[in-house]
Amino acid sequence: MTIRAVVAGVGHYLPKRVVPNAEFETFLDTTDDWITSRSGIKQRHFASDGETTSSMAVAAAQAALTDAGLVADDIDAIIVATSTADLTFPSVATMVQAGLGMTRGFAFDVQAVCAGFIFAMANANAQILAGQAKRIMVIGAETFSRLMDWQDRTTCVLFGDGAGALILEAQEGAGTKDDRGILSVDLNSDGTHRDILYVDGGVSTQTVGHLRMQGKEVFRHAVEKLAQTAQVSMEKAGVTSDDVDWIVPHQANIRIILGTAKKNEHPRGSRSRDRPRTWQHIGSIDSLGPVCGQTSWSDHSRRPDRNRGNRWRFGLGIRRLALVSPVNSYFIVEKHLFTDKLWSNLLTRKNFDD
Repeated sequence: MTIRAVVAGVGHYLPKRVVPNAEFETFLDTTDDWITSRSGIKQRHFASDGETTSSMAVAAAQAALTDAGLVADDIDAIIVATSTADLTFPSVATMVQAGLGMTRGFAFDVQAVCAGFIFAMANANAQILAGQAKRIMVIGAETFSRLMDWQDRTTCVLFGDGAGALILEAQEGAGTKDDRGILSVDLNSDGTHRDILYVDGGVSTQTVGHLRMQGKEVFRHAVEKLAQTAQVSMEKAGVTSDDVDWIVPHQANIRIILGTAKKNEHPRGSRSRDRPRTWQHIGSIDSLGPVCGQTSWSDHSRRPDRNRGNRWRFGLGIRRLALVSPVNSYFIVEKHLFTDKLWSNLLTRKNFDD
């Protein structure tokens, strides 16, 4: 018998304020065409004055609990991936724990920027495999709009705010690549590239800071490292690129996504533009891109019974990692990563973009 971490419920929250590219034209030397051609992004959501990272995380967590048919005390732990916590401490995770009325278990944050959600998910997976917990809520939540330099058109047009959550639970498997749940994980970091993506302030320097990025360098490293980690994770799972029907990458930039698919020689990479995507509607929300990708889809004509997908993330410093599990290529969701109950629920849902 092999224990696998299987997704039992998913949920997300996006602020009501929608900011189209045209709004940036009013105060920056930029245009909708310029932003779209370089990123694929058409709009993003910004938190209101009363919204915080923790409040959005609570909303996403509640949605995931409802989706799974669970209550807060069914959860053994909460792990929140965020780079924009409300306070230096306590953690956002403990704020979510209190917000849900959870009276048991443990909670902590993970800070790995764009790679944060999958670092958190990998941590949860390890906790479940070790028998430390049976059900873990994994959340990615960010208010990146509060880190922006609004005079820097190369960064402030790219990011948005929001939260996404999923619940991982322990289930028995056969120990083969046909199991439900997470099949492999590949985690890497490289701190030598700190200067290409960072925030120029923090607590110990007693400054607030803004996000800074060298876009060309980030693009170059992202494409190279994402392709590498995708290959390693597929090898660990015992599959090849020919077995992968669906790619669910970090929803940051259309050029990074297509470049990585091409470098990885993904046989369907050329069709990526025709597939469901979230970045054009929500921008890059750092740590929660994967779960938004999982809870969204467009109307496609083909519904293969079983396919496998590869999920990539990259981030500060540069962190590269991937999880591989079987997925259904009709949606950007992983059919055999999910429980039967959740998969049935997903089939009845509307388009995320609606």
